[in-house]
Amino acid sequence: MPRTIALIEDDVAIRENYIAALQAQGYQVNAYADRPSASAAFEHTLPDLAIIDIGLKDEMEGGFMLCQQLRQISQTMPIIFFTARDNDVDTISGLRMGADDYLTKDISMAHLLARIAALFRRTDLLSSPKQQSEQIQLGHLLVDVSRMTVSWKSQPVALTVTEFWMLHALIKHPGHVKSRQQLMDESRMVVDDTTITSHIKRMRKKFVQLDDTFDHIDTVYGMGYRWQG
Repeated sequence: MPRTIALIEDDVAIRENYIAALQAQGYQVNAYADRPSASAAFEHTLPDLAIIDIGLKDEMEGGFMLCQQLRQISQTMPIIFFTARDNDVDTISGLRMGADDYLTKDISMAHLLARIAALFRRTDLLSSPKQQSEQIQLGHLLVDVSRMTVSWKSQPVALTVTEFWMLHALIKHPGHVKSRQQLMDESRMVVDDTTITSHIKRMRKKFVQLDDTFDHIDTVYGMGYRWQG
């Protein structure tokens, strides 16, 4: 069956253009012009991936509201924010709400399709059969690579797909500094430095919410990040 992509975009011309491009790649596209119609549809059936504009008609942050709704239903479904608004506040707000990526509308079609394909490659690992579970344990951290689950002091940590693979890249070699480019490569992402930084900050925050003494993800200024045991 073809992958289903939900496209929530209020500009008719942009919406039709992206519907055509995504369908040409073999995706099934369910398009919505506003938050209420998309929200109602998600109550019944979830797509495999969602591309959400932030400003939807008279709701300047309608896309953020949709993202929150989707994350309450699924922690791992890939969500991409797609917007004409290009500023750090929007980017960080979007990523904090659980989006896996944040793109501006001047991005090329090829770039957008590459990001979608990369997110699908990661989610495929969730459903691929495994003979036995591959687990990594570092102190209080337990990561089940096969099931893409993370726990800290036996409490589940709700990471998005992107956050999971960034954490995995850090803990494979504890104490070793991973540059932003290495995190991108190992997470199969194509994003800018600001987006990597936002993912790291949000990932740290999720651990700190469970344990206010958590300090294992270090920023090594000018170099990157590392997991400290």
